Amino acid sequence: MRKTAIYRDDLFLDHKPGAGHPESPDRLRVIYDELDRAEIAAPFLFPDFAAAPLETIALNHSAALIDRVRSTAGRSHDFLDADTQTSAASFDAALKAVGALTDGVDRLMAGEIDNCFALVRPPGHHAEAERSMGFCLFNNVAVAARHAIGKHGLERVFIVDWDLHHGNGTQNSFYENDRVFYLSTHQYPYYPGSGGVNETGRGAGKGFTANVPLPGGQDDRAYATIWNRLITPLVRAYRPQLILVSCGFDIYQGDPLGAMLVSARGFAYLTRVMVSLAEEVCNGRLLVTLEGGYNLTGMRDGSLAVLAELLGNRLSTSLPIHLDKRTGEDLRRAAVDLLSLEETLGVVKTHWNIDEFLD
Repeated sequence: MRKTAIYRDDLFLDHKPGAGHPESPDRLRVIYDELDRAEIAAPFLFPDFAAAPLETIALNHSAALIDRVRSTAGRSHDFLDADTQTSAASFDAALKAVGALTDGVDRLMAGEIDNCFALVRPPGHHAEAERSMGFCLFNNVAVAARHAIGKHGLERVFIVDWDLHHGNGTQNSFYENDRVFYLSTHQYPYYPGSGGVNETGRGAGKGFTANVPLPGGQDDRAYATIWNRLITPLVRAYRPQLILVSCGFDIYQGDPLGAMLVSARGFAYLTRVMVSLAEEVCNGRLLVTLEGGYNLTGMRDGSLAVLAELLGNRLSTSLPIHLDKRTGEDLRRAAVDLLSLEETLGVVKTHWNIDEFLD
């Protein structure tokens, strides 16, 4: 059984964007309630960790943005943009969320843990260098990648973002950088409007960004196809020293903000592939961090599926999954998503010879 760490803190429940806001504390509460059960928590490690200092946030964010978010501390309600609201404890929660990821990176690099899941909020992948947006205050995963490069001297970090929405902030953080490979699967066109297939990086970063824009309606089998045909050979070709996953459960079937059809079995399979790749290329170093997800059942069941796979307790997730319950519209969308994957593969292959890395 692997040494799997879980990062949790009740401070993350104190970030309260407001009544009716989809990014509510209940998203984490349903997971924490499960982790309060001794039989669930027993196999995991729960490290102590500190909030990130401001100089760590500054690895990826401007002083002006840091000051703006800090100005919300202690105020009962504030708006960073139309969607991104804060409460009195939001600034402290955001610092602690980044601290969870940087601590996870440090423990992975020291060999103290095999992998980890940062169950944190606020989420991060929309936050730009100079702008909080899309429910995100600071970009947790981008700061973690910069921390890994700056403190540990890593030359290759791979970020997989399976959230429903494109992680514009993460992409833009490394768009001209070959030390981070960013790959996103997302519903498109949808918020925030970025993530087209031809967005592949610029300058030194050309070819180190890959996007799979999907129309909606994609299920476990469709995502498994993307993982098997694109992500697996790309990770093998790039050979990262650390893998980070922006895990959004808003691709869960029935999520109120999305139109995807992924089940808990699907999340288990995606995680299993990432665990296997990490063990193959970077001594198992895999950090998963929570992004979106607004169906509470999906949050709970998806998180438990991810945790089981990180630990090495496989769920019953053998693929391919039978399609006998899919409608004609589902099948039509599945055909479209395969066309989308083929387009992405065509673009990626102009930069990478990935066919030799297929099983």
